Amino acid sequence: MDLARPQVGRGRGRRKGNAARLGLMAVPVAFFAVFFAYPVAAIVRRGLETDGAWQLGRITDVLGQSDIRHVLWFTTWQALASTALTLLVGLPGAYVFARLDFPGRQVLRAVVTVPFVLPTVVVGTAFLALIGRGGLLDELWGVRLDTTVWAILLAHVFFNYAVVVRTVGGLWAGLDPRQEEAARMLGASPLTAWRKVTLPALAPAVGAAALMVFLFTFTSFGVVQILGGPAFSTLEVEIYRQTSEIFDLATAAVLTILQFAAVGAILAVHAWTVRRRETALKLVDASLTARRPRGPGQWTLLAGVLATVAVLLVLPLAVLVQRSLAAPGFGYYRALTNADGGSFLVAPIHAVGTSLSYAAAATAIAVVIGALAAAALTRRDAGRLVRGFDALLMLPLGVSAVTVGFGFLIALDRPPLDLRQSWILVPLAQALVGVPFVVRTMLPVLRAVDVRLREAAAVLGASPWRVWREVDLPLVRRALLIAAGFAFAVSLGEFGATVFIARPDSPTLPVAVARLIGRPGDLNYGQAMALSTILMVVCAVALLVLERLRTDRSGEF
Repeated sequence: MDLARPQVGRGRGRRKGNAARLGLMAVPVAFFAVFFAYPVAAIVRRGLETDGAWQLGRITDVLGQSDIRHVLWFTTWQALASTALTLLVGLPGAYVFARLDFPGRQVLRAVVTVPFVLPTVVVGTAFLALIGRGGLLDELWGVRLDTTVWAILLAHVFFNYAVVVRTVGGLWAGLDPRQEEAARMLGASPLTAWRKVTLPALAPAVGAAALMVFLFTFTSFGVVQILGGPAFSTLEVEIYRQTSEIFDLATAAVLTILQFAAVGAILAVHAWTVRRRETALKLVDASLTARRPRGPGQWTLLAGVLATVAVLLVLPLAVLVQRSLAAPGFGYYRALTNADGGSFLVAPIHAVGTSLSYAAAATAIAVVIGALAAAALTRRDAGRLVRGFDALLMLPLGVSAVTVGFGFLIALDRPPLDLRQSWILVPLAQALVGVPFVVRTMLPVLRAVDVRLREAAAVLGASPWRVWREVDLPLVRRALLIAAGFAFAVSLGEFGATVFIARPDSPTLPVAVARLIGRPGDLNYGQAMALSTILMVVCAVALLVLERLRTDRSGEF
């Protein structure tokens, strides 16, 4: 009987752990059920139900169209190509920001993240100025890349470079470099040591980054519509066209279901493969792992990354600034203070304060929901229900933002969930996109914490909350700040759903930019560039503050 007592104790401990995990899942599950599943289901039902009967034959009718099949093929192909190219370009940057210490590192890290939060319509226009008719390449060498696949791929790398640098670099900076150094002392070449020691440890973060990039490019809208021209169309573009131009909700609902199913399958496979490769990692203080570049190899790599950032990221941003200053005497900026009574009920400059307040509220929601979800998913021996929840958390990134926005209008219009006139509706929509970032950023680090540390604290009588505060939080604090920064940046730039639910007297910056670009005249276009520049500066300042907090060694946060 004595031999059975430890097993009984372990069984009770496992049951308690499962109960605690399910308790942590309750709030995220309720949040996603009400503000994601319910609105999306309302749109699908509106499109496929007629007189109370489901018309499932519409699915086969839509799939039988050759143009729809071409849309499905191009959506998948360009997403795979964009993901591979972004990883190829971004992994060297992740190493440089994680391991090398050089002047201006914090500022440059903030600059790298700014493109990720810019509205797609603005970036598409900036790339046209670079690679389109009369653009920089056309003027210098007579080369045009607009309405080509390369234009789409380059713009996707522009957007998602920061995803790889921050997601992979965040974990890379916490890895103990002595493990790779030990392998090299045993005779391994630098490449072999990296491939055998560092790469397996980075696999969860690389997988998470690849997943996020794939989902963003799989659902790409603004970039493809502006740079691809009529020859290229993704599922997101087609859903928007069917909903807003043709008013065919049935076809839009079928495409939404296809997108939902495809993303769900991808997430399930990703969760299975990444979970099999995760191991406990030895994490160290990230502030101690960065060193000055040593040797010609590291200096060459640093120069290459800086050149990539300058050409691929800074140059399009410089185009935005140049166009915003084209009017003499800061004319476009001064025009932002005037309410013209057209597309805006308030002066366009009010969108700055509105965006900041909405983004702050969305970040708070996303961090709370995402942290609870990540804590529930920490253990790798979870059951199928919990593993399925892991994949479901990412679905908002793979479902059309147009569908979510319309779903909010259709579903959240009756008491007790009549939120159409409430300001909280916009932060809720933005938080849906921010939660997956919080989870994917925190989860690899949480799972890397040695479980024996938690067990030792529990044996000494620490409560679950104290175990989290004393063991997990010091190790994941950096990841939590990165997650908050991502959520804030994503909320500032969210456009797809916000454009349908933002009130006319409270437009966000992306919505205001889109409205100005959609109106004819140089003044409106110049104001759009001015607002985009303001958004870029606000993001850069916010991210720079975040960088200083992340590198503060005092431990006070």
